[in-house]
Amino acid sequence: MENLRQAFCFGGVLSPDEIAYITGHFAMQPFRAGEHFLAPGELSNRLGFVSAGVCRRYLVGPEPEDEATTCFLRPNQFILDLESFSSNQPTHSGIQALTACELLLIERRPWQQLMEEIPKLFILSKLLTEVALLNTLKDNDFLHFGTAKQKYQEFIKRYPDLILSIPQHYIASYLRITPQSLSRIRKTELR
Repeated sequence: MENLRQAFCFGGVLSPDEIAYITGHFAMQPFRAGEHFLAPGELSNRLGFVSAGVCRRYLVGPEPEDEATTCFLRPNQFILDLESFSSNQPTHSGIQALTACELLLIERRPWQQLMEEIPKLFILSKLLTEVALLNTLKDNDFLHFGTAKQKYQEFIKRYPDLILSIPQHYIASYLRITPQSLSRIRKTELR
């Protein structure tokens, strides 16, 4: 819970009492590896904060078995499908635990009530959303250029903690290469 409090300290917008009040509305929920925080087609009706573990956000293609991992969500990051949460429409993406996770959650209605009670929370939520979107864009920049090997090497530099903790086929999906290509690249890296 301390990391969640620290996240709400961002920008110095909220007072310590406001932060304590807001974080008191979050509840811890464990997720097993493979379990969904949000499945494609569902409404995003809660906001989460990763306390421990790793999740992924993914898109589903025209064939149900076609999935593309778009980002990894690690400790101290907020998670939700912003479009679905804002529009109250079903999501086209999914958010799934890749490892055993502990998420701090708040449902949409209490969150909206908190924003009405504490108007500065609206300002902070916009700041946090902007920072998260910019970080996602920055994190994904390296995927647009270079060979598969160069992308994998950059991934290792940026996310050394993920290499051993999540299944390789999700890394391949994120890098937009086949699992077989990733396996070949990893074999040449180990030599």
